[in-house]
Amino acid sequence: MPMEFLSSCASSSSSPSFAFFNLHHQNTLSSRATVKLSQSQVLPWNHPSVVGIGRSTSLSTDGQERIWSCNCGTSRACLLPQLWRYHSCLSSPFEWRRYPVNFRRIRSSMEKFRRRFSVQLARVMVCVMLVMSVSSTFGDTPSWALTEENLLFLEAWRTIDRAYIDKTFNGQSWFRYRENALRNEPMNTREETYTAIKKMLATLDDPFTRFLEPEKFKSLQSGTQGALTGVGLSIGYRTIVDGPGGLVVISAAPGGPAERAGISSGDVILAIDDTTTESMGIYDAAERLQGPEGSSVQLTVQSGPSVKHLDLVREKVAVNPVKSRICELPGSGDDSSKIGYIKLTSFTQKASGAVKEAIDSLRSNRVNAFVLDLRDNSGGLFPEGVEIAKIWLDKGVIVYICDSRGVRDIYDSDGSNTVAASEPLAVLVNKGTASASEILAGALKDNKRAMLFGEPTYGKGKIQSVFKLSDGSGLAVTVARYETPAHIDINKVGVIPDRPLPASFPKDGDGFCSCFEDPASACNINRVQLFSR
Repeated sequence: MPMEFLSSCASSSSSPSFAFFNLHHQNTLSSRATVKLSQSQVLPWNHPSVVGIGRSTSLSTDGQERIWSCNCGTSRACLLPQLWRYHSCLSSPFEWRRYPVNFRRIRSSMEKFRRRFSVQLARVMVCVMLVMSVSSTFGDTPSWALTEENLLFLEAWRTIDRAYIDKTFNGQSWFRYRENALRNEPMNTREETYTAIKKMLATLDDPFTRFLEPEKFKSLQSGTQGALTGVGLSIGYRTIVDGPGGLVVISAAPGGPAERAGISSGDVILAIDDTTTESMGIYDAAERLQGPEGSSVQLTVQSGPSVKHLDLVREKVAVNPVKSRICELPGSGDDSSKIGYIKLTSFTQKASGAVKEAIDSLRSNRVNAFVLDLRDNSGGLFPEGVEIAKIWLDKGVIVYICDSRGVRDIYDSDGSNTVAASEPLAVLVNKGTASASEILAGALKDNKRAMLFGEPTYGKGKIQSVFKLSDGSGLAVTVARYETPAHIDINKVGVIPDRPLPASFPKDGDGFCSCFEDPASACNINRVQLFSR
């Protein structure tokens, strides 16, 4: 049975270290047979009964401490004959009982040492692992000083690292990409840095996450504030596999150059200024469509089976997000026959306020039912979509914000911003209804606040946030996807309406009122059809 004794070297030693002596009794001992060692016999250093270094102490029968060996380094000192005597004493059951207190002290000291040694060893191992992990992460960091261009690139990289929805970054090591780009991509000029950033974003394979040069960033800001210079088109990617290539028209701004030329929702843009759009991104196309006021752009558009070539002149298109009017049945003085029609074309910074004003104005004319037209509304600011939903809902979930791990946030209505929660409401949608307008339509449908009429919406179920960089440029980054209150992911599917609209149903307020007011019209739809379930 091995016995271990903690010892320390004498003060004259070169290092005051601690060591163990492991004494192994290799022979079977019994009360009738014992093995003894003569006093003149010396145990060699490599004898199997003795292993260790240091100063060893023992207790004699008179209770005094006795030093019987010391070794603090490389010398192989021998143990004194008292070693065997002490060993024999401890091996004897009778001698064991003679020194119970001293032995317990030795055992207690040994246990304390083991515990302290284990804690210290664990701390050392943790430190080693941390150092190794840090070294593996930053071991390839360039040792040269970072330039101003490098810092701009790193600013864009950190923005994606913090905000992007896919934390696998399209299945690549995002840290490794940073290091490789800093080593290998030329960043001597601002244009080269912009190219490096665009190349980095392209690895994500996400058309909605893109880089915006300073002038494009300003143009985007002006668009959300209600003014654009272009032809008045909102475009998107085709969601139908078959059919022609190119970009689909989501909506044409009322009164804009495109609408006046006959372009409508669902048409396909095949070329812009003789450049095919088959592999063109929507933001590249949007940049080509915008330009100085008074300049021209040539479009090749397919509408149904026909293809037409159009020359359009760019102009400043004021985006007025809300239009409203009253529809009334002729010859009836009954207030129940008055319907308030609200056309919401985009979600700009002032959209929610404009909707509230329209509701108040219509109510002053004793309107007690509403139609909210979201057709050809390609979206805009996400917060405005949530605020407009709160206008119509007194309570309930509006949208679930999700990331790769599931639901991250919930937007709901508590009734504090509710304006019109009780009047009957119908919502009109089509394939040009996208993004924030789909959030609004989905919230009103799933909470059973409104009936949806029309056709399935566009199906853009992802949310982008815009981040400004230090030089005035910016990044539009996909930060989340969303689900409707019924936990439906509409991406590439859209919101499914409750009922279809007649094929010839008009898209403007005057046309809607004419269908509502004329029972003989092919597009006629009455109050019962609009608001009953």
